[in-house]
Amino acid sequence: MKKVLIITGPAGDAQGWGDLSVTETMRDALNANGKQAEIAWVESMDDFHKVMNEKTFDIAWSALYYASSKSDIIGVSEDEDSWLADYFDAKEIPYIGPNALTMKQLIQKHWTHQILKENGVSVPYHHLVGSGDPTPDVVYPAFIKPSTESRSVGIADESVATNLEELEKRIGYVQNDLQQPALVEEYLPGEEYTVLMLGNGNRQEFLTCTVHVDAEHYKKYPILRSDLRGVGITKMRLPTERIEEASNLCKQATDVLKCWDHVRVDMRVDSGGALKIIEVNGIPGLKPVKSWSPQIYTLYHPSPDGEIKDYHNLLDHVVDSALARYNLI
Repeated sequence: MKKVLIITGPAGDAQGWGDLSVTETMRDALNANGKQAEIAWVESMDDFHKVMNEKTFDIAWSALYYASSKSDIIGVSEDEDSWLADYFDAKEIPYIGPNALTMKQLIQKHWTHQILKENGVSVPYHHLVGSGDPTPDVVYPAFIKPSTESRSVGIADESVATNLEELEKRIGYVQNDLQQPALVEEYLPGEEYTVLMLGNGNRQEFLTCTVHVDAEHYKKYPILRSDLRGVGITKMRLPTERIEEASNLCKQATDVLKCWDHVRVDMRVDSGGALKIIEVNGIPGLKPVKSWSPQIYTLYHPSPDGEIKDYHNLLDHVVDSALARYNLI
């Protein structure tokens, strides 16, 4: 029986798959499927080191990029020694998800975009704007978002700027209210796709869906505002076109970035009809039924026993793929 240490903390909802209740559901699902899973609560690196010294396990699964007490936003880590995957890599501890360098590249969206662009993978034009940086020259409409957030934090209709005044106001909001650089991008008005990458080697799958929100929930722009996420409004649908194109784009990105086990790549269609990657999520949400990964998995692998069984199977796929990567099964 393989032991899985699930690591979370106050920052687990902002940084990772969900809050403590989601983590408890994950633990119970893994235990029901023959694993031995337990939860470690981490608020600081002292907590983390204590856990590492006291617990025995075969593989770790962390909801945290870095140790933090922030529960509302990811923000920017001020302590380079607080990244959990750095410790795992240094100690050669098996863990689920991409390695430390990749995790840092994924959570800093500008860095992700730069790597993909340099490797010929389609992304929007982009400018990172820190405090004191000049306002970039852009083609309007432009899209402004926080550089290190997830779950659509900081995304609202005001994220779409149609002139310089709106652009500067939104950049200021991200810098001052969210305390991080702003990422200014090309606004992509077309349909949104998301591709779930599961597993590695012969266990790897690329599962493509479109992201659907009933039109009544949008305001001025068809964008995924923060209030539309995690409440059951955002639905996954099986696409009728561009399935192979989206899957191939995901594979290009995840190969370049060296992603493993469980990653989701979001993309949208630009004004000219081209599909472009807007984000690579290194710790996708895992709330049963409502999060995108479980929804996508159910569409592709429905069980006659229902969505809860699908959820159990999804978690098993992720954990077993990671265990196999370390030759532990």
